[in-house]
Amino acid sequence: MYNVKIIGAGSIGNHLAHASRSLGWHVTLCDVDQAALDRTQFQIYPTRYGSWDEAITLMLVDDAPRGAFDLIIVGTPPDSHLPLALEALKENPKALLIEKPLCSPSLDGAETLKTRVSESNTLAFVGYDHVVGKAAQETSLASKQLQSIETIDVEFREHWGGIFAAHPWLKGPQDTYLGFWNRGGGASGEHSHAINLWQFFATQLEKGRIIEVSATLEYVKTEDVDYDKLCLLHFKTEAGLIGRVVQDVITSPARKWARIQGANGYVELTIGHEPGIDRVNWKINQDDVQSRTIHKTRPDDFIWELQNIDSVLSGKENTSAISLERGLETMMVVSAAHLSESKKRTVRINYEKGYIPQALELL
Repeated sequence: MYNVKIIGAGSIGNHLAHASRSLGWHVTLCDVDQAALDRTQFQIYPTRYGSWDEAITLMLVDDAPRGAFDLIIVGTPPDSHLPLALEALKENPKALLIEKPLCSPSLDGAETLKTRVSESNTLAFVGYDHVVGKAAQETSLASKQLQSIETIDVEFREHWGGIFAAHPWLKGPQDTYLGFWNRGGGASGEHSHAINLWQFFATQLEKGRIIEVSATLEYVKTEDVDYDKLCLLHFKTEAGLIGRVVQDVITSPARKWARIQGANGYVELTIGHEPGIDRVNWKINQDDVQSRTIHKTRPDDFIWELQNIDSVLSGKENTSAISLERGLETMMVVSAAHLSESKKRTVRINYEKGYIPQALELL
C-alpha cells in the first residue's frame, strides 16, 4: 500500500484522492486554503462519490508531514506546478505525478525539473491519463495492422461550460488559470490531451517526435481574461509524418476523436462515443469494419493512471506513456504553438538544446 500526498484540493485532487483510495492507498490531501479543504469534505467528494471517506487525512500544506510519502501528486494550477514539484523532490518520494499541462508556455523551470529528476531516485510522471486508458491502448494495438502510415488526426473539442458546472464556486474563466493562456489555460493548455495523444500514437508507430509546428490560434482578450478559444495545429515528425490537432473550448456537444490513416486502412477512436463508452473502429484491407467498445466511468481514468504508475514502480513495466519526458515534449509543442501564431511562422523544435524557449526556432 502506498502512502500518497496530494497537493491541491481542487477537482483533480479529489479525483486522484478517490482513485488512490479505490486502490487501497493511504491519502493525505493538502491545500493552502482551509475553505478548499472544507469544500472537499462537505461538497465535492461526497457529491461525486456518495459519501466522504474518513480515511482521507485533510491538512493545510504547512502542517503536512514531509519525507514520509511514496507518491506525491501536484494538482494545483499549471503555473505553480514546477516550484511545487521541485520542493516535492526534496522529500525523495518513489514517484512524483504532476497534473497536466506540466507548466506554463514560458517553459520557466522545465529544464531544471528534468535535471533534478534525473539526479534523484524519483520517477516523475505527467497526468495525461488518456494515453494510459484502455481506449488509447486498443487504438494503438489495432494500428499495428496498418501499413505505410499516412497521417494522424486528433481533436479535443469541448465547451468548457462543463468544467464550471463542476466547479460552482468559480464564476467563469476569469476566476482561474483557465482564462489565461500564459498560465497554462485556454484551449492550448486545458485540452493539450489532444497533442499528447497525437504524440503517443506517433511514438507507438515509430514516427518520432514532433519537430515542426505550424499553428493558428484565436484569442479572447478582455480586461478580465486572455485565452485561446481555438487552437489549430499542424505537425511534422522526425520521420516526416504530417498530421493535425484541433483543440477548443467552444464545441458542444464535445468531440474527442482520433484517426490513424494507413495505406491499407484506418483506425478511429471516439472518446465518449456514448455516455460511459469509448469506441475504437478499424478497417484493414477489404475486411469488414471491426469495433471495440470500452465501458468506463470518469473515476476509471484516474484509477488506470495510478495503476500505470504502480506498474512502473513495481517493475511490471519499464516505461510509461505518461513519463516526465512525454509531458515535457507536449509542453514544447504548446509553447511552439503560441510562438508560431505570434510570428505567423512555422516553428522547429530543437530538442538538443533542451526544454527551453531557445530550443524553438523560427523557419
